Amino acid sequence: MIGDAGEQVGVVPVEKALQMANERGLDLVEVAGAATPPVCRILDYGKYRYEQIKKEKKVRSGQKAGLLKEIRVRPQVKDHDLDIKVNKARKFLEDGDKVKVLVAFRGRQMVHPELGVKLLQKVAASLKGKAQLDGQPIHEGRIMSLILSPISAKQMQPKDGSAEAKSNKENKEVKEVKEIKVKETV
Repeated sequence: MIGDAGEQVGVVPVEKALQMANERGLDLVEVAGAATPPVCRILDYGKYRYEQIKKEKKVRSGQKAGLLKEIRVRPQVKDHDLDIKVNKARKFLEDGDKVKVLVAFRGRQMVHPELGVKLLQKVAASLKGKAQLDGQPIHEGRIMSLILSPISAKQMQPKDGSAEAKSNKENKEVKEVKEIKVKETV
């Protein structure tokens, strides 16, 4: 048994342990039931439970799952409207979230999937310093989609720190954006 101040009391019969807990106005809580003999502790169970919940919330708030945010556009979206969507995507990427850009086709727009590819290329080019492509665009029915993930700080800085390395990296990113091919799934 462990006392209320954290000191080890030793092996004590259950009745005596309960009596000690009642004298102090506290609870007898089994900490390790699988041990031989079982380990019990004298403590205020309500306070103990409150502190456990508080710790769990703190751990959960520190964790952030990489959320997937969606941005929806049409193939014939105007430049200003697209800029607003790109700025929203940029904010999501800065927060560490992945962004899925969806181009939704209606009616006769389905005849021109190249408009969707151009639009996705334009979005990817405007976010080239903030995002990297996760695979190729996928065309599923009336929706064409592209997933962008944020670039970490390590990936943004060149290894040798020179301006030449930066320009080579930018050229590589632009080249990747120009070579987008659509994967069709039915």
